Amino acid sequence: MKILKFGGTSVGSAERIKGLLDIVNPSERQVVVLSAVSGTTNALVEIGQAYLADDKNLAKELIKKHKDKYEDLIKELFKTEAGYKNGKSLIDSHFNFIESFAHEIFTPVEDKIILAQGELMSTALFHFHLTEINVPSVLLPALDFMKIDEDNEPVVDYITEKLTPLLANYPDNTLFITQGFICRNSFGEVDNLRRGGSDYTASLIGAAIGAEEVQIWTDIDGMHNNDPRIVKNTTPIAHLSFDEAAELAYFGAKILHPQSVFPAQKYNVPVRLLNTMDPQAKGTLISKEGGQKGSIRAIAAKDGITAIHIHSSRMLLAYGFLRRVFEIFERYKTPIDMITTSEVAVSVTIDDTKNLQDIIKEVEDFGTVSVDEHQTIVCVVGDFDLNTHGYAARVLDAVKHLPVRMISYGGSDYNVSVLLDTDHKVEALRSLHNRLF
Repeated sequence: MKILKFGGTSVGSAERIKGLLDIVNPSERQVVVLSAVSGTTNALVEIGQAYLADDKNLAKELIKKHKDKYEDLIKELFKTEAGYKNGKSLIDSHFNFIESFAHEIFTPVEDKIILAQGELMSTALFHFHLTEINVPSVLLPALDFMKIDEDNEPVVDYITEKLTPLLANYPDNTLFITQGFICRNSFGEVDNLRRGGSDYTASLIGAAIGAEEVQIWTDIDGMHNNDPRIVKNTTPIAHLSFDEAAELAYFGAKILHPQSVFPAQKYNVPVRLLNTMDPQAKGTLISKEGGQKGSIRAIAAKDGITAIHIHSSRMLLAYGFLRRVFEIFERYKTPIDMITTSEVAVSVTIDDTKNLQDIIKEVEDFGTVSVDEHQTIVCVVGDFDLNTHGYAARVLDAVKHLPVRMISYGGSDYNVSVLLDTDHKVEALRSLHNRLF
């Protein structure tokens, strides 16, 4: 069985929803994972924010505005009276449900319920479209099998336990449709896998049922060797290892959700990145083997980075110092991206600044603290094992004219990372591309 995930742009219009059948093959056993129609999640976030601010009039306006878009969508999508009636009933039901929260106490729990409506609508609309054109399909509610634990980590064994019998209930069906992004938490409440979570859903399903392959369909022909929005003449990478893809996804490659590589890697399920707009393009295959050994594969950049520098004479020859510093970040559940140390200083970078002031206050007990905001990590990914040489020198040579704040090399066999001010990001990406490719 294959898992095919389609993002919001791939279901962004009636034409594109219809066009999914150019890719989805009803004769093969497949699970199709859909994101919300493009623009829907942002609109639902705005509606939730209006409710949280107790601005019910604004929420009502936003609901009507977004429902009107869906009215236009179903008019284009359905060509029979029965099909249109199903579509109209669906969107009326969902938007009436969203509007009903004006009469309830609204908390973050209700906010997540509202966020889930986008995927619930897109999958049902695709299912109804297939019904209208006599293509058999089964709609599988993700909330029946997708679960995260108290640490917001997916429970793969639970997914396997619940999803396997659901699929077995339909031995004669080949096409299954389910929602990306949404899940239940450890309390049984509606929750989600955060933005980009539809990729994660597809990977988790692939891992849970031992799929032949997971396909992530987007609007670009695979993972490129640099950011095509900034750098000219980028090219798609034919083959990446799981480790290389994970580094690129984490450090800024937008085509793939950072966490989505790990379930596929753990259960050795190949992932293929493909282009909905150009289905014949080869895209990028991510697997255990990877591509060419001993080579630089790609460059990615991660914005929104904050660097925290701690200078302390107490660190000199003191064991346990780093542990005590890192425990502060652990208490505030704030991941660290990069680390550099010297005898009397340690510098770390974070991308979650929600608890920055509290962290700084505690870290100041150890020494002098300075903070640099608006930073970018530029990551060069390749095969940098112990037998390779010269790659780090080439990377640093390419950015020698820029003020680099931190350098990370050796913590992984797959990347060399530098930290610099975001103002220098574009120049760094272009200079590295010219020097390395």
